[in-house]
Amino acid sequence: MKFFLIAGAVNALLSVALGAFGAHMLEGRVADKYIATWQTAVQYQMFHSIGLMIIAILMSSAFIGPLSSLSWAGYLMLAGIVFFSGSLYVLSLSGISVLGAITPIGGVAFIAGWIMLIVAAAKTL
Repeated sequence: MKFFLIAGAVNALLSVALGAFGAHMLEGRVADKYIATWQTAVQYQMFHSIGLMIIAILMSSAFIGPLSSLSWAGYLMLAGIVFFSGSLYVLSLSGISVLGAITPIGGVAFIAGWIMLIVAAAKTL
């Protein structure tokens, strides 16, 4: 539980910092399409940072508790942040379009993470 709360908070912090960096430092230095790509990465990182913190709260709750499906949900969301947002950040800075092939791996991890959260809820409610 503590791990996902810290991971969520750190990723939320990074999302804000990277969003500010993109807004202030990338404008005029990279193509507009890469600014939009950067913003997508920031947005998805923040959404899933909040997801990680929700998972941590649910794991500490007497209502749901520490289920393996919640752990899987957290690890999958964390992997999604690394692969999805991480690949988009590097793509935006480098322009290496082949990195876009890594992004769907992160997207699948995000989807699987949300499915595991649904499984955890279905087991307990």
